This record gives sequence, C-alpha cells and structure tokens, in this order.
Amino acid sequence: MSASFSSPGFAESDRARLSVNALRFLAVDAVQAARSGHPGMPMGAAAMAYALWKGHLKHSPAHPDWFDRDRFVLSAGHGSMLLYGLLHLAGYPMPMEEIKQFRQWGSITPGHPENFLAAGVETTTGPLGQGFANAVGMAMAEKHLAARFNRPGFEIVDHFTYGICSDGDLMEGVSHEAASLAGHLGLGKLVFLYDDNGISIDGGTDLAFTENVLQRFDAYGWHVDRVADGNDLQAIDQALHGARAEPERPSLIAVRTVIGYGSPNKAGSASSHGSPLGEEEVALAKRNLGWPEDKPFFVPDEVYADLRDAFLPAGRAAVADWEARVAAYGTRYPEEAEAFAAWRSGTLAEGWAARMETPEPGVAQATRAASGKALNALAPSAPFLIGGSADLTPSNNTAVEGRADFQKASPAGGYVRFGVREHAMAAACNGMALHGGVRPYCATFLVFSDYMRPAVRLSALMKTPVLYLFTHDSIGLGEDGPTHQPIEHIMSLRAIPGLTVIRPADAAETVEAWKLAIERRDGPIALVLTRQGVPVLEGTGAGLRRGAYVVRACEGTPDIVLIGTGSETQHAAAAADRLCEAGVAAQAVSMPSWELFEEQPAAYREAVLPRAVRKRLAVEAGAATGWERYVGLEGAVIGMTGFGASAPGAVAMRQFGFTAEHVLARAQELLEQ
Repeated sequence: MSASFSSPGFAESDRARLSVNALRFLAVDAVQAARSGHPGMPMGAAAMAYALWKGHLKHSPAHPDWFDRDRFVLSAGHGSMLLYGLLHLAGYPMPMEEIKQFRQWGSITPGHPENFLAAGVETTTGPLGQGFANAVGMAMAEKHLAARFNRPGFEIVDHFTYGICSDGDLMEGVSHEAASLAGHLGLGKLVFLYDDNGISIDGGTDLAFTENVLQRFDAYGWHVDRVADGNDLQAIDQALHGARAEPERPSLIAVRTVIGYGSPNKAGSASSHGSPLGEEEVALAKRNLGWPEDKPFFVPDEVYADLRDAFLPAGRAAVADWEARVAAYGTRYPEEAEAFAAWRSGTLAEGWAARMETPEPGVAQATRAASGKALNALAPSAPFLIGGSADLTPSNNTAVEGRADFQKASPAGGYVRFGVREHAMAAACNGMALHGGVRPYCATFLVFSDYMRPAVRLSALMKTPVLYLFTHDSIGLGEDGPTHQPIEHIMSLRAIPGLTVIRPADAAETVEAWKLAIERRDGPIALVLTRQGVPVLEGTGAGLRRGAYVVRACEGTPDIVLIGTGSETQHAAAAADRLCEAGVAAQAVSMPSWELFEEQPAAYREAVLPRAVRKRLAVEAGAATGWERYVGLEGAVIGMTGFGASAPGAVAMRQFGFTAEHVLARAQELLEQ
C-alpha cells in the first residue's frame, strides 16, 4: 500500500496506514456484526476519505453545527460505515457502542446516513444521486452568502463543500442535471472525489456504464483530474490541492479504487458490494493487511492520536478564529452583521405580515397570480428567500421584482434560473436548506412533481423547510391537455409523510398560506395553485391555518356537509347556498390542507365534520382515491377517474362535472338515498 504523505503537517506513513485500515475494519466489523450492509465501498474508499479529512476538511467535531465549516457529503450513502467511522475517529458524538449497533433498532448508525440522527451527518443519502445534488445546493448557498456578506479582509463565509460519489451516483439522471447546473454557475468551492471502482451490484460497470465520465464533466464546465491508485495518499492530496485552486469551476477527481480492498477473495468483485464478507474472509482480510484478527472493532491509540487528538483542538481554534472575525466584522459593518444574523436565524422584518394585503371578496384571480403577489410583498421582509423556477418563471409567478438572477457573475442575486431540471432543482433546494442562512423555494407545474418526487420525499424525511410551488393544478389549466393536466398528483403528494400540502381555495387563502409557510420551519410545504381565475369567497383566509373550516354554516346539525378544495371550493359553497335556500341544512367546508387539519384538536375536527352527519360530498378536480377518509362509506366524491382532455379550461371543468350545478345535483342524490 502506498501511504506516504508529503504535505506539511501530516502524520508519518505508518500512522496514516493505521488510520486508513482502522476505517476499513470498523466498517468490515460493523457490517459483519449486523449481518447486512456494504463493506466493499468503505474498504476501497478509506484512503481517499482519510486524505480529504486529514489534509483539507475544515471542521470542528466539538462544534458540528459551526456555520463556516466545510460540508462533507457521502453521496454514496450505502457506504455509510465509512462516514460513521470517520465521525467516531474524529471525535464527533459517535461512540463505539453506536458503531457496534450498526443497522440496529434505536441506533444513530442506520443503514444509510440520516442527518437528523447523528451530528456530523450533513444530509440523508442513499438514493443515489441525491447527495450529489444536495452538495450542489450547499455550494450555491455558500456562494450566495459569501457574495452578500463578505467584505475585503472580512471573509466570514468561506468554506468548501466536499463529497464522495460512486459510479451509481453518476449514472442517476439527477446527478447529470445537478452537474450541468453546477458547471453553469461556476461553483468553484464544490469538490467531489469519485470512487471509480468499476463495480455495481450486477457486476462490472461495463455492463451498462461505458461513457467517459471525465470528458462529460469537462463538457459541463468542471475541472477534472484522475488519480490512478486509490491508496496513493500523496496523489490524492495533490489532486485536492489542485481542485481547491480552481475558483471558477467545480471539481471532480476520479480516483481508481478497488472495492473490498484487502479481501483476498472478494476484492474487486460485486460480492463485496452489498453483503458481509463472512467470518472467514474477514479474518483473511485482516491477516492480509496486518490487522489483529481476534479483536473486532479494534482501534489503535495511534489512530486516535492521528485524528481525534488533532481535529478537536484544531477545530476549536478554527471556530474561535471565526467568531473573532465575525465580532470584528460586526464592529466594522454593524448593519451587515445584523442582517447576517437575521439570515442565519430566518428572522423576518418587523411588520412583515401587515404588508401582505388580504384580497377583497368577489375579485377573481388565479391563485398562482395571488401567490406571485404574496411572494413579492413578503420578499423585502425575507431577503434570505432564494429560489426560482424550472424554466417556467412567467407561468409560476416566482420572480421577485428588483431581485437579480443568481448567476456565475452575479452570485449575490437571489433568483435562480434552474432550467428544465426539476429533480436537481428540488434536491439542490434541500442542500440550500441544510446549509442554512437561506430559505429556498422552487416551482414547476404540478404534473411535473413526478420528476422531482424522490427529492421531495427526502425533504419530508429530513424536515427541510423547502417551499414547493406547484401551479397549473388541475384539468382547469385547459388546452395543454392530459399530458399536462395533473390527476393523481395531489394525492401522491399527500401520501408523503411529513409534507404539508396546501391547495388554497382563492387569493385570500393563498396569502394566508404564504404567511404560514414562511413562519413554519419544521418541514417542507407544497402550495398547489391554479392557472385559471377563481373568485375570492366570503369568509376565507385565516381559517386556512386549521386545514379545514366552515365557510357556509347552517343552523343546528347539518343534513349534509360539502367539502371543497382549491378552485372547487367555490362550487361547494354555491351548492350549499342553494340547498339552504331550499330549506336543507347544508354546511360547506374549505379543506385546503389535510395535514394541517389532522393537527387540530379532536373537538375542532368534530365541529367542522360532525360524526353524526353521514351525508358528505367532497369535490376536488383530481383523483378521488383517499377522500373516503373524510366522506365515509355513505358519502361521495366528485373527482377524476381518468385523464383529462385538451379544451379551454372552463369547458374541461364543466364537461368533467366541476360546476355548482353538478355539485348541487349530486348532493340532492345523496340526500335522497
């Protein structure tokens, strides 16, 4: 093994060899104890991870949330034990007991990294390509904040985003989208080590992946380099220095590694990818690399001295130096320092809510237009909002007046042109939210939420406060036809645990939705908005915060409850009015958000949807599946059972039964049953 380290301040080669092998065998032993996992990647990539952490990563294990730390993303999340081993050896709160409990119930060492469990895990990875795109978002946030707040001699935002990615990461489409965007934006502080081991689960990558990766990334505008021997620490170190010296281009360093390195019978083969080596092969691998065979989870004292004893004091010193610079910055630039603190905490300007006017009843406008107005009213009070659209800015109404574009030459701009890259857009927004200091939003048509669903799901899992704007929310969008008319998409989003889906009935509810969204930071929110105009109804607005509320009340116990969402709420309300005129006790409910409604006390939910009322009719221009939850066995749903049709929006809505007249007729049928 070539392990000489020539850079100043680095340990001697024997100590480096011990540290690299400690990383390898912590992974091997943990996977073997769990009887599941991926030992091959940590065994092959341990040397490059060591070179990065030992020689380049600016971090403080005692202050894992330090704002100006370098971010490290293990996009190849199946190799999670490599990250857990690094955290343990570096002195993070990752005790050996947790390493031994790898993949077990209640541990902080799950099969794939989860950022909300263990300090030092920057993002949740495993679905390949997601971590890569998250890292792009982190680098975007760093570049934007540096441009906004750094002053000559006062670089208070100055860190890198590093990552390790695999062949699988670079096969996934989201990495292509994100790499293209990163090259366009010139994210020079983004550096990825590519674990180029040539092995996938099925066998050699030449079964399906024979492109020239470095040429592709060169075409994207990246700096590329290659290290021929994944155990050559000096070569990896030099390549990292070269990447750090590239201020205008992100970097990809292809490091040729051997999966399962050290295993006599499984090195270089798919058999070491996703299964334990087996007790006999573990012993042979340890013997091969000179590691004690009878001491599982063994870490020599020299390794702790090499890593933990070096990282802890160096990290504390780096944090103290940064805090001193921030204090001096505050003296020299007090207004900027106050703003920097507000951005990091997400503090809104005083009086922000009063600047967001509630629309007058009777006025008709599309909720996408109302959303655009609300965003522009909010933006001056929330300058940390950064976001944009997947090449649909005029349709999504996401531009902020007077706000410049975030581009390579203008990184202080707060509007992002994501291009037609929905998946990378959502994943990058996760990265920006995880980085902190900014609050990301992004937009596309609702039907294209399918293109970004894996990243939206991870938003919910990680509770990142990303704001998703989905416009053109139904067949009401009209002539573009069924390819663009969402049907199952609202229900699909509602099925994601932890995602708050809000479909406002009108402009008044849309304004309230924006107020709620900017205040809540406990997870992602999806606003589902219309293309077509809808009237502002009497009594809508503030009730949105409760998820569902009565917009047309009746005396006593209702005979029937009509439930509407979005643009169909108007029809539920109009039908209730007609029924009341006919002497029927009808109650109309606006239900913009199932998730918010379920958060309410049982007594409130009973008042809105009394259990005694069995006649219930829900109206939503989407898939009806799922509404049984609220209408029960004796209720009914006016929804979509197939795809839409190309026609003017009003015609499509009428033909598919989304009118007050049809709602009234269906309600009367229910009452007669």
